[in-house]
Amino acid sequence: MQIENKKIALITGASRGLGAAVSEALAENSYHVIAIARTSGALEDLDDRIQSKGGSATLVPLDITDEEAVKRMCISIHERWGGLDLWVHCAIHASPLSPVSHISEKDWEKTIAINITATGRLITNLESLLLKNSGTAIHIDDKVSGHKFFGNYGSSKAAQRALFESWASETVKTGPNILMFSPNPMPTACRARFFPGEDRSTLFHPSEEAARLIKQL
Repeated sequence: MQIENKKIALITGASRGLGAAVSEALAENSYHVIAIARTSGALEDLDDRIQSKGGSATLVPLDITDEEAVKRMCISIHERWGGLDLWVHCAIHASPLSPVSHISEKDWEKTIAINITATGRLITNLESLLLKNSGTAIHIDDKVSGHKFFGNYGSSKAAQRALFESWASETVKTGPNILMFSPNPMPTACRARFFPGEDRSTLFHPSEEAARLIKQL
């Protein structure tokens, strides 16, 4: 696997949807992709697509709520590559829509663990790796807070945004560079859970949005 002269990009939530599309697009644009997701099979499919186009990837089946596993991964990245040029945070838990007064304890706890707590820990563990390479971190935004039935998911996305916005304010002079990206509606599994009867033909393909994201770089 040839990765000399390639930049190193870490994609959390890389197995499907926008995360997979971004991984493929970056692999075609001189990045070696470190692809993280919980599903090994989907990661292997992603790797097949990347390799078929001459790209390279390292697959990391990992639960981002496992703090010790995240720390071990970061140590491995440091030892193998020294740092990161890019982190795109696509990992998300899409809890079922419900009135705020009917959010289940199980869904609430899982949403907080994945969308908020794990995001904060990733920032803590990845900052030094990004600083090594004057890197960039990208938050995938979704401004649905305040919409009907989006209390659980929407509040967690607002919290994610607050973390990245504060991080951006704190690192203006020191780096890393922090960007926000708001994708157009895409026919992803996440969106299908929210809008099951939607006409998906009117939505934007994840590859289109991945290309738009890369232009931001």
